[in-house]
Amino acid sequence: MAPVAGFVTWVGSSVTGFSEDMALRRTLLAENLRLREEVGELREQSIRNFGLAEDLDHLARALTYTRAFEAELQAADLVYVDYASWLQTAVLRTAADTVRVNQPVVSGKGLVGRIVLVTGPFAKVQLITDRAASVGVMIERTHRQGVIKGGGRGNLELDYVSLQADVRVGDAVTTAGIDGIYPRGIPVGTVAAVIPGDELFYEIRVIPQVDFGLLDQVYVLKEETIPEAVREAVPDAQP
Repeated sequence: MAPVAGFVTWVGSSVTGFSEDMALRRTLLAENLRLREEVGELREQSIRNFGLAEDLDHLARALTYTRAFEAELQAADLVYVDYASWLQTAVLRTAADTVRVNQPVVSGKGLVGRIVLVTGPFAKVQLITDRAASVGVMIERTHRQGVIKGGGRGNLELDYVSLQADVRVGDAVTTAGIDGIYPRGIPVGTVAAVIPGDELFYEIRVIPQVDFGLLDQVYVLKEETIPEAVREAVPDAQP
């Protein structure tokens, strides 16, 4: 009887093992299905969030230099950029009645320009590379002030820096906050060449901090600017 008993025991163990294997397989199949569904949901979320990390990175960098003067940022998309003419401008699309003329425009890298015209949800921006643009700036290392002017074709020129000033290739140039439009401390560019001029000032070439060929989204600084009447008011000479 011992062999029979052993055979019965073996059959019972085999049936139990087979049942356990089937139960485990059903569990694994269910887990695999659940994981496939989660992967699909994650892929959909990844598609929805495409570019979000880059946008947040741009915003974080913009906040590093706007925090100093507590400016509020309003994101705006570029819908048109004019690189061909010497009047270098861009057009933004924003919510209607949310921006005004002379508000500064920045990117995650630095200064872009200022708003010069608003029509409904569209705003035209004069880029700092425009030949008619000018920005009060300073050399960050020495605080020596000057004026950045657009040189056209994407370059900048730093004027009114005397030959006695300490200025070197590689110096960072930021806004000085002295022109009544741009707050102090926004990155503008880097000194690329310093040439003694024929008069009392250097001829200084500056590479913009912003690569204008990569712009797709910018930020409008909702900062109070000095009213035109205050800037142009003439002091009363009478005692």
